[in-house]
Amino acid sequence: MHINIHFKIMVKGITKLFLLASCGLIILIPAFVNAQSKKSNAAKPNIIFILTDDLGYGDLGVFFQNQRRDKADPKLPFQLTPNLDKMAAGGAQLTNQYCNAPVCAPSRASLLTGVNQGNAKVRDNQFDKQIENNHTLATVLKTAGYATAAIGKWGLQGETKDEPNWPAHPQKRGFDDFYGYMRHADGHEHYPFEGVYRGKKEVWDNYKNVAPDLSKCYTTDLWTAKAKKWIVDHETAKGPEKPFFMFLAYDSPHAVLELPTQAYPEGKGLKGGLQWLGNPGNMINTASGKVDSYVHPDYKNTKWPDTYKRYATATRRIDDAVGDILQLLEDLKISDNTIVVFTSDNGPSIESYLPVGYVPNSPQFFSSYGPFDGIKRDVWEGGLRMPTLVAWAQHIPAGKVVVSPSMLSDWMATFADVAGINAPARTNGVSLVPSLTGKGSQAESLIYSEYSEGGKTPDFKEFEASRRGRKRGQMQMIRLGDFVGVRYDVKSADDDFEIYDIVSDPKQTTNLASIPSCNELQAQMKAKSLQVRKADLEAPRPYDKAEIPAVEILDKTYTGLSWKFFKGNFPYVVLETGLTEVSKGVSKHLGNEVPKSSGGMTLLEGFIKVPNDGEYSFSLQASGKAYMRIHEAELIDADFGYQSVSQETERVYLKAGNHPVKIYYLREAGKERILSLKMRYKDGDWKPLKGTDFFSVK
Repeated sequence: MHINIHFKIMVKGITKLFLLASCGLIILIPAFVNAQSKKSNAAKPNIIFILTDDLGYGDLGVFFQNQRRDKADPKLPFQLTPNLDKMAAGGAQLTNQYCNAPVCAPSRASLLTGVNQGNAKVRDNQFDKQIENNHTLATVLKTAGYATAAIGKWGLQGETKDEPNWPAHPQKRGFDDFYGYMRHADGHEHYPFEGVYRGKKEVWDNYKNVAPDLSKCYTTDLWTAKAKKWIVDHETAKGPEKPFFMFLAYDSPHAVLELPTQAYPEGKGLKGGLQWLGNPGNMINTASGKVDSYVHPDYKNTKWPDTYKRYATATRRIDDAVGDILQLLEDLKISDNTIVVFTSDNGPSIESYLPVGYVPNSPQFFSSYGPFDGIKRDVWEGGLRMPTLVAWAQHIPAGKVVVSPSMLSDWMATFADVAGINAPARTNGVSLVPSLTGKGSQAESLIYSEYSEGGKTPDFKEFEASRRGRKRGQMQMIRLGDFVGVRYDVKSADDDFEIYDIVSDPKQTTNLASIPSCNELQAQMKAKSLQVRKADLEAPRPYDKAEIPAVEILDKTYTGLSWKFFKGNFPYVVLETGLTEVSKGVSKHLGNEVPKSSGGMTLLEGFIKVPNDGEYSFSLQASGKAYMRIHEAELIDADFGYQSVSQETERVYLKAGNHPVKIYYLREAGKERILSLKMRYKDGDWKPLKGTDFFSVK
C-alpha cells in the first residue's frame, strides 16, 4: 500500500512543512480570534449540559440506529430516539467529538475543568477522588453572572469521614445548587429508596440526604423533574436578567438497567411530562405503580432478551426526558436564548449488574459503539467518540453537521465565549462557536487522551482480529488532522503508535505505521504526546521521565521574551484569545516594563534553550496571579487560590534544545510588581532567569 501525506505543524509562528507523501492532506492550525465582548446578562444565553452515563455513539438513531432500522434486517435490532433525532435536525451533530478519557470520573473531571487528561488531577479509575479546587465550568460562568446548578451524578467529591462535608462538594466547586447522587457507586442503582439491585442509596439536596422521601423515584425521572422545577423556579424568580448554567448528569443507561415504574407522562414541558410534586413518598408524578416494571411498547413484544429490552427502554427514557426539557424551554419562551448540549461521558459498557439469569449486557446487540471498534475503557474510537448534539435556536443552522475534531474539554472555552468572557489560561480547549454557528474561523482542538486499565478489549467478532482480547495496560491516543495514533500496553515513550486515517478508515482497519512515508508523522506523534502533558504522581506512566523533545527554530530570532500587556480588571489569569494589547515589546526583566499604575495581564512568550538532556526544575514567584506553560503542558499554576508572593516549583524532563514557554502574569494597578523565575539542572544550584535568558522569533 502506498499513501502520500502532507503534514504541516506550526510552533509559535514558526512553520515547518513535512512532506511525507502526496494524499494532499495539510493540517493547519488557524488562529481564531474571538472578540472580547461586554454582554449584558440578558444577552447571555442560558446553558444546559446533559451528560449521560455509558451511552455509545451508536445508541442514537441519528448517529447509527436509524441505519440499522433502514436495512430492515431481522438480525439487526435497533433502538429509536425520536426526540434526540429531532434535536439533531434542528441543531448540530458533532460527529468527531471525543471524551477526554474512556471511563466516567476522569472524563467528567476533564469536562468540568477544561483540561485534558495529560494535565488533569483526576485520571484513570480514580472514582470519588476530589476534583481539584480550581476553575470549573461553574466558577467561570458564575464570574460571568450565571446562576449554576448540578443535578444527577457527581462522583468527584473526595473521600471524608465527616459527611456531608465533602472537600469537593459541588457547592465548593462553583455550583449554587446540587441535587443528586454524591458517590460514584450510588449511580449504579436507579431506585435510591428501594435499592432494588444494589441496595439503598443517598440523594443529596445540597447538604441534606433526602432519599427517605423518594419512594418509587426512578432516577432518570427524578433528575428530569428536578431540573424542570429548578428552571421554572429560576425563571419565575430571576428571569432573563440572570442567565443560568445547568449540569444535568444522568446515571443511565449504565449499570443495573432498571426499568421505570410506568409510561412517560403524557405531554411535555410546562404542563405535561414529568412534574415535581414535592410530597414525601410522592415526590414526582411517576412515583407510583410498580418499580422496575415498565418496558417501552416499541420493545415489549420483541423476541429480544430482557436485558436489551431494558437497555432500549432506559435509553428511550432519556430521549423522552430531553424532549420534555426542550419543550419546557419553548413553553417558557427561552429556547432561542438557551444552548442545550447532549452527549455521553465515554463509550458503551458491558456492565449491567443484573441478577443471575439475565443475559449479560453487551454493546454488540445494538452495535452501541457504532461504526467503530472499542468500548468503555478503550482508546479506540468506540471508547472515545461521543454522540454529541447541540441545540441553540437562531444561532446554529438546522441540520448542521460539524466534522472538525473536538473534545469535551473544549466546552470550557466555548461557554466562556458565549458568556462574553475569556476562559482561564489553564484550559486546554478552544471555543467551538465558529464551527457551531459558521461565523469566524475555528481554532484546532487538541485531541489527546491517556488512560491505564488492567483489562482487555472484548473479544467481539465484530472487532478487528488484531485487537480482540488485546491487553490494555497503559494507553494513549492522539489525533493530528485526519490521523489518529493509538498505543496499547505502553512500555516506554519509544513505543510506536499505530496510525490510522480516521476519516477514510473510521474502524481503524489499516495501520499505516509501517509505511515509510509515515515515519515523520510517527515522530511527530511521539513528540507531541510528551509535549502536551505533565506527570502526575497518583497516575504514574512509563513515559513520565521521558525527556520532552525540543523544537526546531527556522525563523530569525532575537534575545528576550516578547511581551504584550492587556489592560483590564481580570478575575483570573485568562487566555489571550480575542484580547487587544495596549502595549508590547521585548522583555529583559520578565514583564516588569509595564508601568506600576497599570492593572491587567502581561503575557510573556518565547523560547528557552536548555544545554543538556535531563531533569530541570523551575521555580516561580509572583506578587499577583500567574500561570506558566512549557510547550502545551502546564508547568506552574499560580492562579486559582494563589497566595501572593508564595513560591511554586515544578520539575520537568527536557531534551537539549529549544522549548517554547508562555508566562501569564496578573496584577492590580498600583501594587508592587514581583515576578521572578529560577531554574536548576538536576540537583545543581538555582539560577535566576532574566528576560535575556530567553529568545523570541521575528
